[in-house]
Amino acid sequence: MNAWWLLLVVLALALASIAGLAPAQPANEVIDAINAYRVTPQSCEGRRTTPARRLVANSELASRPVAHDAKLLDELKANGYQAAEAHIIVVSGPPSVAALMNYIETRYCQPLTSAQFTEAGVRHAGLQWQVILAKPLLSRDLRDWRAEGEEILRLTNQARASPRSCGGRKFGPAQPLAWDEKLAEASLAHSRDMANRNYLDHIGKDGSDPGARASRQGYPWLEVGENVAGGQGSALRVVNGWLGSPHHCANLMNGRFVNMGAAYAVNPRSDTGIAWTQMFGRTP
Repeated sequence: MNAWWLLLVVLALALASIAGLAPAQPANEVIDAINAYRVTPQSCEGRRTTPARRLVANSELASRPVAHDAKLLDELKANGYQAAEAHIIVVSGPPSVAALMNYIETRYCQPLTSAQFTEAGVRHAGLQWQVILAKPLLSRDLRDWRAEGEEILRLTNQARASPRSCGGRKFGPAQPLAWDEKLAEASLAHSRDMANRNYLDHIGKDGSDPGARASRQGYPWLEVGENVAGGQGSALRVVNGWLGSPHHCANLMNGRFVNMGAAYAVNPRSDTGIAWTQMFGRTP
């Protein structure tokens, strides 16, 4: 019985490879490796790079092969992904993730370390690799900051309703969070500051931390937490990105928090185009 099960697994993997639908594990490993490369200063074409934020995996960027030509944005749009900027890397030959990274780090260091890209998708079939780095356009359905903030609340409570593993750390279901206007205003102020001053950090340009920003808005906190993000064009994308990051996911699933506020701000001239903040809190 076990031999038959093993045979079925082998056949399934072989068929997936033939169809160009290889298991997702190598793709995830490539994105992890690219992120490790991005967050560390590199020597790129005679210049020293500055650390760039981690890319968020997006399955739409890996849904099907894309031609390596000037029509990349049009092809991505036809596949259901609207990109403001995108770069494609197609490589044939490397037998492993390590071999792929050795190759592309020396030939594509500029796009790999570019701050303008916020999402990535990887396809792998045999010795063929396709890596797409992208910055998505804002969703056409993007509503005002309060409506999107409340949608983040809904999606967060939906996630909290079920057990979840955040980077190996297990969380049980948590009680739903309640919208708090003061935390929402603090989120909006920080999002605007990040968008207008082109940065993404929990420490504001004025030196403030999440607790200080919550206090400014009159939130009498006993405990606060914060998630930030840049580049995602909708509430769904940003929550999915946070759930895919162990630290951000842990904030979302933290059962000690009882309140939440969230907001975004747009600046087309910034690296990410849009900045998001989600604040959590608990009062005495």
